[in-house]
Amino acid sequence: MSKWSASVLGAVAILLGGLWFLQETGLIVIEPIACVGECAALEGPSAPWAIAGVVAMLAGTAVFWFVWWRR
Repeated sequence: MSKWSASVLGAVAILLGGLWFLQETGLIVIEPIACVGECAALEGPSAPWAIAGVVAMLAGTAVFWFVWWRR
């Protein structure tokens, strides 16, 4: 994996993890954009997804650090 593709993967993980964390702690609410059938917003905060967001952000940060600042 090249340095740039790993950087993109790390950045996507950081951004996606941040979005999961913010949504699942209730700090932001995003309505469904495109759906099939009945569209319903998620019901309240979810601790497992908030934790998954933090883990994704940490993993993305680790990938980004490993690629750019490792000696």
